[in-house]
Amino acid sequence: MTDGRGRPAPRPPEGTPPPAELARQAREVLADAVRIARWAAVDRDPGAGPLTEAAQERAAAALELTPDQVRASWDRARLAGLVELHGGTVRPGWRLQAWDRDDSAVQRGWVALFDAWSLVHPAPADVAPATVAEVVEAVPQVLSLLQLSAGPVLVPALLDLLRQRVAELHEERCEVPYAPGAEPAAQEPPADALLPPLLQWALEGLAAVGALTLGEGQATLTPLGNWAVWVKLEQICVAAQSPAGNIEQSAQDMLRGCARLTPGPARAEYRAWLAARTVGSAVTELLAVARGEDALLRGLAFEALRVVGAPAEAGVRSAADDSSLRPYALLWLAEYEGADPEDAADVLTREESTWLWVDTAAAVADHGESDLLVRHLDSAVQGNVPALLDEIRAVGHPRTVQVLVALAAAHPDPALAKAVRRAAFQVHTGGS
Repeated sequence: MTDGRGRPAPRPPEGTPPPAELARQAREVLADAVRIARWAAVDRDPGAGPLTEAAQERAAAALELTPDQVRASWDRARLAGLVELHGGTVRPGWRLQAWDRDDSAVQRGWVALFDAWSLVHPAPADVAPATVAEVVEAVPQVLSLLQLSAGPVLVPALLDLLRQRVAELHEERCEVPYAPGAEPAAQEPPADALLPPLLQWALEGLAAVGALTLGEGQATLTPLGNWAVWVKLEQICVAAQSPAGNIEQSAQDMLRGCARLTPGPARAEYRAWLAARTVGSAVTELLAVARGEDALLRGLAFEALRVVGAPAEAGVRSAADDSSLRPYALLWLAEYEGADPEDAADVLTREESTWLWVDTAAAVADHGESDLLVRHLDSAVQGNVPALLDEIRAVGHPRTVQVLVALAAAHPDPALAKAVRRAAFQVHTGGS
C-alpha cells in the first residue's frame, strides 16, 4: 500500500494487535451500547423519539440494566454512531447495521467514542468551562507520552507534562497569567491546584471509553488506546508532509490547488489538510465551498469528504436537503454504505442524474478543454441529444444556458450544435 506519492503506508507499532483483534476489543467496550441500540431499533414503537423516562425504564427491564446504565449506554450509542436522531425520531446508524460483519466500521465507531471521552465522563461542575477546555486541549500531549512510553506511566509525570502543556497554551495565546501590578503567585496557585483533580478526571474519562487502564498511581494505554494515539500521530505526520503546500489554505484555495492533481496525490493532499484541523470545522468548511457557484470545487469538496469518511456522514445527510448538493450527497452516502462506485449512480432519480450532468458540464466548461465537454455528452443517461435537451430544460439548473452555449460552440457537428444553440435560446427566453 502507498499513499499515492510512493511513500509506504506506515505500519502500527510492534505489538499492536491485528485489526480483527482491535475490533473484538472495541465490540467488548461497546457491548451495552450495541444492545440498547438494537433494542431501540427493534423493540420500541415505530417512530419513537429519544429515550424518555418511561422508555428508560422499559429498556432497563428488557436488558436487565440499571437506569444509570441505560443512560450511559444510550449516550455511548449516540456518540459511537450506533443510533442517529433525525428530528425527534431515532434511527439505527449505519454502523449498527454493519457491526457484526465490518471490523473497520467497529473501529471507526470506537474512535468516535474515544474522541468524545470528555462527553462520556462529565467534568466537575464547580470548574470553569474555560479551564476544563484547556485540559481537554492538553490531553493529546499526555496521551503521546503514554504511547511513547509503551507501558505504565506514573501520575506525577503525567501531571508535570499537563502543567507544562497548559502553560504553553497560555503562552501561545499571549495570555497574562496575573493581574497588572500583582505578583505572579497571586493567581497561579488556585489554577495549579485544579490540575491534579482535572488530570484524574481526564484519566477516568479515557478509562471509561477503554483507552487506558488505571493502577495505583499510574496509567497505561490499552491496545485500543495505543493504536488510536498512533493513528492520530500519523495524521499529524501526514499533515507535516503535505506535497502541495496547502495545509494552511482555506478549503476553497486548497481545492483549487488540488484541481489539476491526479486522484492519488489529491487524496494525500486532502488527508494532510484534514489532519491539521478538527473534523467538524473541516466538514463545515468543505460543505460551504460545495454550496458556492464553482461546480468544479463542488465536486472536489465531496471528494475530500470521501477522505473524511464516517465523521462527515451527518453533514452530508443534511446537505441532501439542498437541491444543488443532493446528487453529490446521495452518491457519497451510497458509496459510504457500501455501494460500488460504478453502481452508486443508481440511487439518483432521472432528474437528479440530469442535474448532476449539467453541474459537471459547468465544471468542464469553466475549467476544462472543449473536447472534454463534447465527450461529456456520452455520460448522459438519456442516450440521445433531443431527450437530453428536453430534460435539461426541465430540471432548471442555473447554469443551463451557459453549458448549452459552451457545448454548441465546442461540438464539431453543425446540426447538433445548431440544435443545442436553439435549446439555449429557448431556456434563456423562457420558451419551450
